[in-house]
Amino acid sequence: MHRSGNLERRSVLKVAGVSLAAAGLGATATACGGGSGASGDGTVELRFSWWGADERAKRVNESIKLFEKKFPKIKVKTDFQDYQSFWEKFQTQAAGGNPPDVFQNSLTFLRKYDKRSVLLDLKSQVDAGNLSLDNLRSGLEKLGEVDGKLVGVPVGSNVMSLVIDEKMFKAAGVTPKQGWTWDDYFDALQKIRDTQKVAGDTGYFGIMYLYDLYLRQNGKAFFTDDGLGFTEAELLEWWQDGYNRVKAGIITDPKIVEQTKPKSSLAAAHGASEFTWDNFTVRYTTEGDSTYGLAPIPTTDGKQTGQWLGGLMLSASARTKHPEEAAQFIDFMVNDPEVGKVMGYDRGTLTSTPQFEAYQPADAPNKAIAQYEEDVAAAGVLGEPTPHPAGADTVEAAFLRISGDMSQGKTKVSDAVKQFFSEAETALAG
Repeated sequence: MHRSGNLERRSVLKVAGVSLAAAGLGATATACGGGSGASGDGTVELRFSWWGADERAKRVNESIKLFEKKFPKIKVKTDFQDYQSFWEKFQTQAAGGNPPDVFQNSLTFLRKYDKRSVLLDLKSQVDAGNLSLDNLRSGLEKLGEVDGKLVGVPVGSNVMSLVIDEKMFKAAGVTPKQGWTWDDYFDALQKIRDTQKVAGDTGYFGIMYLYDLYLRQNGKAFFTDDGLGFTEAELLEWWQDGYNRVKAGIITDPKIVEQTKPKSSLAAAHGASEFTWDNFTVRYTTEGDSTYGLAPIPTTDGKQTGQWLGGLMLSASARTKHPEEAAQFIDFMVNDPEVGKVMGYDRGTLTSTPQFEAYQPADAPNKAIAQYEEDVAAAGVLGEPTPHPAGADTVEAAFLRISGDMSQGKTKVSDAVKQFFSEAETALAG
């Protein structure tokens, strides 16, 4: 995803609170939906929308040319925006009963839009032979399933990771290893602070997906199927611990983090490590002057990291007039080796074996991403994806915003916890 990676994640703050209009969302699939009808010569037009930067648009459009060459009777009309604009427009389209035939999606939004009957169940297309899941890499087979329905097919994978400034870690004499514990990690941060005079981490406690990993290490998860999987007391302990470490100087001052944006505080040398999705890590090489590597996630028991494969997906509209052609398009974008060569890791590590093997990254950051995912899989720590109930996007936005206010001293830790639970319960009840 290059630079847009972390910015996409932050941008959800601006969209997550936008409520969906009720009109049209409860409608079931009909024959009068979003796709264009066939022309006199049998040509079908599909509307395809996604978010991303100009580079992604170039790659997607090149892939579509390959698709239209193979399927001359299917034409694809494209539309793309940045992350925030995409979801604002999509919410309007979905509310009006006219979403694109095929669109980019993510785990956070699957249950939300499935609940409103916006997403097409693609299982019938798999059964009909128009879409194959046989080549998906291990750990991705069920990523797009919701309540037994197939509502998304992963097109790019990622996993939560720890990015480190390798020069700082080496100078401090710290070598992260698979199975190291949280105590080991915090000792390392203190050592970096003492020897390099730099905070060891840029602010781990406000990342919802990292807290999820911590909870999973302890037999829980951030979400259950319909609510939160932890208590106020547990969040109070997590946030209070983070706040104390900010005050101790081993976590970057949150005000400096804000002042540095959109540049990462890790790339700006205001911290020596940062938790993020592995496919976002290409940004550090372009933004910073050091060398950056991917390190194992700290553990509670020295074994389980709680990690799971996530990633971007392609979904189809329940209102499309052309479910067969939509499925063929998704199949091509996920499985065709030439598309893999064109797309590279722009949307994450390629999810099907034919594409993964066809694309051989030449640059060090993308090589490191591919190796990291292979290493995590080989370590046997990958689990099933965490449930994401409807409203998860709003909850994620609240977690990041409220933890930010708390860490800057704008609100007491205890008050921040109560505020989060209040907002989360409202979001998940909708």
